[in-house]
Amino acid sequence: MHAITIPEPGGPEALVWDEVPDPVPGEGEVLIEVAASAVNRADLLQRQGFYDPPPGASPYPGLECSGRVEEIGPGVAGWNVGDEVCALLSGGGYAEKVVVPAGQLLPVPSGLDLRQAAALPEVTCTVWSNVFMIAHLRPGETLLVHGGSSGIGTMAIQLAKAVGAKVAVTAGTKEKLEQCAALGADVLINYREQDFVEEVRAATDGRGADVVLDNMGAKYLDRNVRVLAVNGRLAIIGMQGGIKGELNIGALLAKRAAISAASLRARPREEKTAIVAAVREHVWPLIAGGHVRPVVDREIPMDDAATAHRVLEESGHVGKVLLVVP
Repeated sequence: MHAITIPEPGGPEALVWDEVPDPVPGEGEVLIEVAASAVNRADLLQRQGFYDPPPGASPYPGLECSGRVEEIGPGVAGWNVGDEVCALLSGGGYAEKVVVPAGQLLPVPSGLDLRQAAALPEVTCTVWSNVFMIAHLRPGETLLVHGGSSGIGTMAIQLAKAVGAKVAVTAGTKEKLEQCAALGADVLINYREQDFVEEVRAATDGRGADVVLDNMGAKYLDRNVRVLAVNGRLAIIGMQGGIKGELNIGALLAKRAAISAASLRARPREEKTAIVAAVREHVWPLIAGGHVRPVVDREIPMDDAATAHRVLEESGHVGKVLLVVP
C-alpha cells in the first residue's frame, strides 16, 4: 500500500507518499481500506518531530479515517467485510489501509457520504469526552469555545446547542464568526479586537461561562479562570498558546472551579472504546436526524498532504480539511 511517511521531521515538504508494507489486523482489530482521513493539529506536531505516536501505534500520521472493512481479525464480532465505517485512530490514517481496534469503529451515519464521515471521529470524541463526560455541560448553561471555526469548535457549537446550552465563541475574523453564528453560536467574539472575559460577562449578566473549551493553554489560562462562573469548569485540550502559565489558585478557590486537561490519542484502548460507545449513543442520532453535521472546508488528495498541512498552518479554513485517497 501507499502511506504518507515522515523520513525526517520538518516542514510540510517532509511528508512523503511512499510504498510501505500492508498492515495486518491482530486480535480484536479490523483492517480498513481508507477512503479519506482528516488533518488535525496533532499531525502537524508529529511532522515537526514534537509528537510521537504512542507505543505500538502506526508511525504514519492521521488520527481518524473513513472507509470500508477489508479484513476482520480474530475475536471481532458485530462487523462484516464491506461495512462502511469511520474510526478513531492512534495513527496511520494517512494511508490506503489502516488497522484499528474494533471498539474504535463507528458506522457511517445515515445521510452522510463515506468521505465526509472522515471528519467526524476525532472531533466528536474530543468534544463529547471533554465537554460532556468530563465537564458535564448541562442545558441552560453557557459554553465558551475558543477557536470556534476549527473542526473541534464547529462540532462543539452544534452539540452544545443540541443539548440546550448557550454558546459563546472566539475567532479571528468577521467571516469566521459569521460561520459560527450560522451553526448556532449566540455570542461572537473577535479575539483580535475584543476581550473575551468582558464580552462573556456582558452576555451572561456578569455570571460568566459554566464551561470553557480551550485549545490555547498557557496564553489564556489566567483569563479562562477569570471568565468562569461559580462552579465553572475549564477543559484544556490544546497548547497552541504555550505549555507553562501562572495559575491564580485563589481565584479558582473563590469560584469553586475545576480544571481538566485531556488528550485523546494516548488514552488506553478501553477508555477510547468507552468514548466511542458514548458518541455512538448520544451523537450519532443527532447526525442522523440532521441536527449536527460535519463541517468540511475542502478535500485534498492524500498524496498532496503537504498542501493540507499548509492550509492548517495558515488558519484560513473553517471546519475540517480532508485527505482523500487518490
